[in-house]
Amino acid sequence: MQVHISPSMRRITISTSPGFLDPLKMKGAARYLSYRCLFWTILSLAFFLPFLFITTALVTLDGVHNCTSLDCFGRKLGPKLSWKRHGSPKSQDKYSSLFDNRNEDITDIPDSMDALIEEARHKQYDMPTLLRRMKSMVENNEEKVRAAKLQEALYKHYASSGVPKGLHCLALKLTGEYSSNARARQDLPSPDLAPRLTDPALHHLVVATDNVLAAAVVVSSTIRNAAEPEKIVFHVITDKKTHAAMHAWFALNPQAPAIVEVKGVHQFEWLTRDNVPVLEAMESSQDIKYYYHGDHAAGTNISQYSPTILAAYLQARSPKYISIMNHLRIYLPDLFPELEKVVFLDDDVVVQKDLGALFDLDLHGKVNGAVETCRGDDTWVMSKTFKNYFNFSHPIIASTFDPDKCAWAYGMNVFDLRAWRKADITRVYHYWQKQNLQLNLTLWRLGTLPPALIAFDGNVHPIPEKWHMLGLGYNMKTSLEAVENAAVVHYNGQAKPWLDIAFPQLRRFWSKYVNYSNEFIRQCNILERA
Repeated sequence: MQVHISPSMRRITISTSPGFLDPLKMKGAARYLSYRCLFWTILSLAFFLPFLFITTALVTLDGVHNCTSLDCFGRKLGPKLSWKRHGSPKSQDKYSSLFDNRNEDITDIPDSMDALIEEARHKQYDMPTLLRRMKSMVENNEEKVRAAKLQEALYKHYASSGVPKGLHCLALKLTGEYSSNARARQDLPSPDLAPRLTDPALHHLVVATDNVLAAAVVVSSTIRNAAEPEKIVFHVITDKKTHAAMHAWFALNPQAPAIVEVKGVHQFEWLTRDNVPVLEAMESSQDIKYYYHGDHAAGTNISQYSPTILAAYLQARSPKYISIMNHLRIYLPDLFPELEKVVFLDDDVVVQKDLGALFDLDLHGKVNGAVETCRGDDTWVMSKTFKNYFNFSHPIIASTFDPDKCAWAYGMNVFDLRAWRKADITRVYHYWQKQNLQLNLTLWRLGTLPPALIAFDGNVHPIPEKWHMLGLGYNMKTSLEAVENAAVVHYNGQAKPWLDIAFPQLRRFWSKYVNYSNEFIRQCNILERA
């Protein structure tokens, strides 16, 4: 082939010369190319060739040798431009083997990226080995984090189930004071004020607890924020072992002009095993006792749970759920036969607003005024329905209840005792508690709320969410602005405000009602925390 270029550069002639076409006696005709065409061809090659060179170099550096130039080029441009839709099995096996660390030595895995880089520099790892070591390091660190979270859940459970040394000390010192100090044994209330304990025109509130400090906060916060504290009558119920300490605290720390009554469960003669089927069933079942009071970690492979599931499993085994103190609220009509309406408060709440309006609240013939927990601004705390509390895989539950039915909260409830006495609530509560115990706790696991959801079904009047804010004992991201605006805040969950595991930013709403100047609190080293 010969190329002739005219002196003026206006014409290029290409003709065939004698060679491999000669035996066929063929001649190629001359072809003419415009100089513009040649210019654009050279310009295009000037851009394309460097790009192809760089792409090929990158592919080579990546160690991909078993593909054609076009195939590798297509991979770099993306799957839509690939000339091969699927790599060969040999290539896929090679890629997957880079991350196959089944034969990796897990006893000497670096703890950090710096250690890995130092190891790779010292041992001169190639890229596949470095990737395998990196994958092993990431998986090992993830497993360490998971194990730490499981251990944290177990420790939190133990911390929330125990009694802090300071609270134990306070109860002992007050019990001693009750024995030695006549003023600590004085009548509560004084005989001239006793008629007010049954006056229906006053505001009667009930709290059942064996925690002296918690009861003190509930009572003092309610009275301090009341518009008419002279109308408040507090009925504090406690167990036999705490009765002396509880009585001594309120005798030595009067709450005038409000009235405080302290009674022990042993002072209610009818509250015996024969009259309380739940108490009899719980005390007679060794399996139930061991489930709640036994070693919660023994015989349990905690590594099979996620941290969240383990925390829920341990919380369901809290001993408080078989304490008579936790079941007393279902006997309110019998405990206070002369009262018509009461507000029941848990011992882990703080009252921040006047509750007087609750006693004028019309429940429209219902028994229980409560905040519903299936809707609200906090989608984690306020998202509870029946399926959160009951085992709907059990045929009895599945055939009887609606899993999407809205739940409501214990902790701050307005009870119309007149309507309660006309209903069949206590009997229904007993029936379902006995059913669950007989079926080895397979209908539900968690506490007194599930049977109450059944017993009060159809007798609940929803009240505005502002009256009762929940979740301060387990949701550390609780809105501080919402807490400040709530009438009652509830530290339901493990992180009680009197424990070291409480959330510091939420504890202050409780601790400001603790009298840290009290001599017994100071002697027991119950210190104010930030």
